Amino acid sequence: MSTAETPKNTTRPASTTRATATTTTTTTTSGTRTTGTGPTDTQVLVIGAGPTGLLLAGDLAAAGLDVTLVERRRPGLANMTRAFGVHARTLEQLDARGLADELVATGTTLGSARLFGRLDLDLTRLPSRFNHLLVTPQYEMERLLERRAEAAGVTFRHGTELRDLRQDADTVTAEFTDPEGAALTLTARHLVGTDGVRSAVRTALGLPFPGGSVIRSLVLADVRLAEEPADSFSVSGSEDTFVFLAPFGDGWHRVMGWDRTRQLPDSEPVDLDELREITRRALGTDLGMHDPRWISRFHSDERQAPFYRVGRVFLAGDAAHVHSPAGGQGMNTGLQDAANLSWKLAAVLRGDAPDPEALLDSYQSERHPVGAAVLRSSGALVRLAMAHTPLTRAARSLITRLLGTLRPASARAMGMISGIGIAYAPPAGSRRPAGRRAPDARLREGRLYELLRAGEFVLITPEGGDPTLPGNAPVAPERLIRATWTDPARRTAVLVRPDGYVHWTSN
Repeated sequence: MSTAETPKNTTRPASTTRATATTTTTTTTSGTRTTGTGPTDTQVLVIGAGPTGLLLAGDLAAAGLDVTLVERRRPGLANMTRAFGVHARTLEQLDARGLADELVATGTTLGSARLFGRLDLDLTRLPSRFNHLLVTPQYEMERLLERRAEAAGVTFRHGTELRDLRQDADTVTAEFTDPEGAALTLTARHLVGTDGVRSAVRTALGLPFPGGSVIRSLVLADVRLAEEPADSFSVSGSEDTFVFLAPFGDGWHRVMGWDRTRQLPDSEPVDLDELREITRRALGTDLGMHDPRWISRFHSDERQAPFYRVGRVFLAGDAAHVHSPAGGQGMNTGLQDAANLSWKLAAVLRGDAPDPEALLDSYQSERHPVGAAVLRSSGALVRLAMAHTPLTRAARSLITRLLGTLRPASARAMGMISGIGIAYAPPAGSRRPAGRRAPDARLREGRLYELLRAGEFVLITPEGGDPTLPGNAPVAPERLIRATWTDPARRTAVLVRPDGYVHWTSN
């Protein structure tokens, strides 16, 4: 990570190393695999098999790398799932992997959301094929990503817990306890911690996780309702309560409630009567909720690690950042972390990157500001929901009125929450639209995001165009996918990264 991108008021950990490993390519019965010089057990160790880790591991294996995914849960042990919303940019990333349409079929799509009884967000205005919010349980996402990772050749090690790690100029060595309680050591070229808010990887690195609780004693459940709510997706409340409500589309609804007057630790028992009472106070009715399939009490923190990279080790997802559930951005931000990091690791390990260190450092410089922005936006939403004094409620009323009447402000808010509006700084020597999301253009060879399913850079040119690519493009010419504009009037060449962002344009 470059000094210019080091977050303020932090110091670089002493354990940070900067090294480049050479690579060789071999062909096996399972396909081409790129391996580093010297003995290692795997090229990339991914710790944590939630959505972020599954997407990352699947991407790397699909790129021809040898990947081991370690998960402390044993096979078949359910993951407590709180995530349920999949935003437009995440669906675009899944579309670039051929998974979006199958995931959409597992849930229900919502074209609008109502906040605080007065603000209607029209998601159909999003400039995306997925101009909606998908409501589906997290386990459906994990099911698809796990299937893809297995098919790509990822090695899974369940029931295996990280104890410590160390790194040198060429490798990372990780110490584990295996399912039988015995010691296990694995070495890799790189290691990625996607192991959640209590990340063992982050702890082993000695990284702080500054922040604190933003809201306590949230009650969360999946329930059935005897009455259909007036709004499919809504956040409403009274002075001392708020309730969030969203349908899964199969008769189940996700309900989250909070009561200022009942602030209890996570360990306190919770039952449906408590959630019914919160809902009645917030909405005037409990909608006849019944038959919860699960219910829990939890608290929500706002925290972010100062560094996402320490030498050969990276953090992604909740291991790197955690924030309030408002806006449903947690799982989405982690998945987009993985999409950003996977192609960069692949380019370095396959020997395609002219400057490997700069490319790996760009994960920090691009994704750390996004994590910070999500903390700000989700924190603002939950604080608006918790408003109870006359002054704060008046401020909430003013903000929602402005967002409802000023279309640019509303579009900016929807762009941030949906991920459509996220952009990175242009690479050195380039200019906008470099760094911005590439829309799903119709090309002579098919849709752009269909072409991105190969996991490679896509060069779009006018008919007969053959531009000279910039020297900093981390792509091997033989792997470059070439495509042509359908509109003969378009004379600009555009190089699109594997994660669907513009790397370079010819003019």
